[in-house]
Formats: sequence, C-alpha cells, structure tokens
Amino acid sequence: MRILLYNPDNGVTRNFMPHLWMFLLQALTPSGHEVLLIDGNAQPMDEAGIAKYVREHKIGLVGIGAMTRMIAKAYRMADAIRAVGVPVVMGGPHVTEEADEALGRNGGPRHADAVALGEADETWPKIVEDAARGQLKDLYAPVDEFGQERKPSLQQYPPIPWDKIDLAQFNLVPKMAKRTLRRIGEGWGTFRIIPVESGRGCPYGCEFCTVTGFFGDSIRFRTNKSVVDELLLLKARARSEGGQIAVFFIDDNFAINIKRTKSLLRDIIAAGAQVHWVAQISANLLRDEELVDLIAASGGKWVFIGMESIDPANLAGVNKGFNKPGEYAAVLERLAQRNVYAITSFIFGMDNDTPGVAERTLQAIRTWPPGLPIFGLLTPLPATPLYKRLEAAGRLTRPKHWREFIPFEMAHTPLKMTIAEAHAEVKSGWANSYSPAALAHAVDSLRAKPLGYRINIFIARICFRGIYFPQMGPMAWLKLIYQNRRTIFSLVREGFATWHGRPVAPATNPSLGTGVGAS
Repeated sequence: MRILLYNPDNGVTRNFMPHLWMFLLQALTPSGHEVLLIDGNAQPMDEAGIAKYVREHKIGLVGIGAMTRMIAKAYRMADAIRAVGVPVVMGGPHVTEEADEALGRNGGPRHADAVALGEADETWPKIVEDAARGQLKDLYAPVDEFGQERKPSLQQYPPIPWDKIDLAQFNLVPKMAKRTLRRIGEGWGTFRIIPVESGRGCPYGCEFCTVTGFFGDSIRFRTNKSVVDELLLLKARARSEGGQIAVFFIDDNFAINIKRTKSLLRDIIAAGAQVHWVAQISANLLRDEELVDLIAASGGKWVFIGMESIDPANLAGVNKGFNKPGEYAAVLERLAQRNVYAITSFIFGMDNDTPGVAERTLQAIRTWPPGLPIFGLLTPLPATPLYKRLEAAGRLTRPKHWREFIPFEMAHTPLKMTIAEAHAEVKSGWANSYSPAALAHAVDSLRAKPLGYRINIFIARICFRGIYFPQMGPMAWLKLIYQNRRTIFSLVREGFATWHGRPVAPATNPSLGTGVGAS
C-alpha cells in the first residue's frame, strides 16, 4: 500500500522547518508499504491539488496531523481526499480532544475515517495493518491490557534515516542563489532546520497549554546515544551535500531535567556531534551557569523562552508563577555572554493586561540583549484549563474559533481591555520590534561582535517578521529588502571588505536613538 502523510499549513505563515511526526511515523511504518511525505508549508496545495495527487500516485491511505490553528485546512483537505474514495486517519492534539468533531459525531460533517488518539507510536502500525485489510476502526487509543492510557517509552526510539530521506522540499536556500552560496565558507548549497526530539512531557501544566494534557506530566527521554547518533548522521549529510543543517529540539522543555540535559550536552561535545541548535527552555532553568556553558559549547545558538508577560500577576493567573520577570534580564545577559540569544514569546490579552501593555513590555525588551521578540494573543485551546474556565465564565466569544482560523484574532473577552485594544497591542508589539529602524538597531547593538552575529540577527529578524507581516510573494520580499536597504548595504559592504582582507568598522546609524523599536 502507498501511504501519504500530509501536514497542512494554516494559510497565513509558513513554518521554517518540517514537522517531526511525519518522519517518525514513516520510520514506524511496517515493511512492505511505501510512505510519501508532503508538508503544506513547503509544498502548498489546495483541495483540488491534493485530490489529484492521491489519484495520480495511487495512494491507499492518507495520514493527516494538525494542531488547532491548522485544523480547518486539515478538514478541508481530508474532505477532498475522502471524496475520491481514499480513507483518511487524523491525529494530533486537536482531534485527540475533539474526536467527535473529526468523526462527525457531534452533528457536523465527518472528516476522518479514523482518529489516532494521543501519541501514535504504538498505534500507527496497527492502523496501517487495518487500512491494508480495509478494516479501519473509528478510534485508536494507546492503552495497556487493562484499558489504561499508556505513554510510549522513548528508550527504543526508531532511527530516522536522515541520510536517505528526500529533504529537497525543506531547503531554505533559494534555487537562484544555490550555486553561488555553495562556494561560501563551509558551503551553503543547502540549509535545513531539522526537528529532533530528545524527550516528551512537561510537569508545569500552564493553564493555556495543551502539552501536559497531550504528552502528560511524566517526562520520558531517549538515550543520549540515540540523540548523539542522530546529530552525527545529520552532520554527515550536511557535509556530503556541501550544505548546512541546524537542529530544533522540539522537546516541550529541553532542560526540564537539568542533570540529564547536562549529561546529553556533554556527550554531544565528547562525540564531536555539535551542530547549531535551538531549543525551548524555561527561564527559571537558565539560572544554572554550568548548563548555559554547556548549551554554548554543544552548539546552542538560540533558546526559545516562553516569558508570556512581564506582570507577575498575569503569570500567577495562568499557573506560570515559576517565571520571574525580575530575572529575565539576567537570564538573557547570561546567554548573550556566551553568544547565545533568545526568542522571547509574549502573550497579550491576559486578565491583568491593560492598554499600553505592548509599550510597557517593549520598554523592558529594549534593556535586554538583542533577540527575537514575538507577540500573540491569549488563545483558549480546546480542553485546556483556560478554555474550561472561560467557558464556565461565559467569556468565550467564538467557542469553536478553530473552525474558521483567523490569525491574531481573540476568541474571548479580556477583563481589563476590549478585544480591539488587545489586537492593537499585538500589532504595536510587532510593528515596533520589526520595523526597518528596529532591525537596524538590533544589528548595530552587536557592533562589537564579529560580522556573522550581525548577519545572523538580521536574517532571523527578517524571517520572524513573517509570522505577523505577510512576506510570501516576490513583491513582498522586494519591498522588504528595499525598506532595509541601508542595513543590508552596510552588512554587504563590511562583508566584502573583510573577504578582501580590509576589515572595516561596522557603520553606526546616527539616527537610531533610544526611542526606536525594540532591540
């Protein structure tokens, strides 16, 4: 049987890396079946396109995984696939909580022939076998012989053959620049961000988060050796292609067990398996100086930190009181001293937020080392404690908001501001952090660092800007380049001078004062 695993896009932004679940299920598929992969972020498709694809490639089963923000697109694509007679199995956090919705049991249309509840590591082979026999069941749940939910161990993690998988759709290097960039330094003919997991689960149980509900509060880890071997495989592939690879550790909290994380990082260093990597780590865990030393020595370049708010009352209200805003600056400085920078995430629309929250947040951000601030709205995801609390209080304005995904649109009423005011705060946060002046200021703040660090922060800011501001088409990119032409020219000028043996001091923009956007 030929199987298609499909990951939908949300129609607004494109992710910068593939989703791991497709590669993991491909590795877990029983022998005798062929698995094809399509990520909608890299290969955009509409309903007619995917229906044509499954017909022409004689697909016998389609697996679709989607988070809540993608589920509307996932349902439309599933409907188109089922219309041509091909069965669809859906999985992921959303359909685990809304299985009746996917199966049409709540009065709406049926979108899936089967739903895989929870983690599908153990149920996927059974799903494939049943589909091959034409005997798919409605639900597949990971349970033990007593009917209790069972979380899969990661000790026998299936090797993902990164050296053999076709990753062409995930190359971030533009085709027109590939030949030229291949000659630069270690070679940039290809550049991919690859998802790797070293563990699952999170004990924190933040009110708005789906992680603890889906993966559980018991932490499970892969062996250090399996992670190191995977990094070595990725590193060898990049070398053979004359390209580059970075890794995103998708663990919900990479350093949740500090002792284990230090052990893993030491093993990575000892094996020479360092690659540039990004991971999600809570701010409170980054107090440990030795941990931060090991992050830098093992190849860590960016750390995603869910700061959420600079208001302790807000953090306590969503069960994230372990975040201490008074420590944020010290944490970021500790990272920056090792040339590791932060992606700092903030949520507006919390119960204690009032108009002006964006500027108050930006005032704090401007005192920190340059990084990548991102801003979003508090979103009640199905089955989370937040959703249940707001539903009970009658504060949900769009109880089924996922059926019509609208980016940066609230689905409930804030307590101390209007919905329109919350929207304006998010817009202000993005506009003041990613304007041409703000990008120039971020680059200039690293003038004491080597050129590569300034290029890194500029490219990262340009890419992250696309989360909020559309920049998908060629004209949008040309406009963006024009708006930032002075910073680009300064970086290019310095780069050429350096390559020709004439180091020059980076230009400083005298118009940039303390009042411009966040750095």
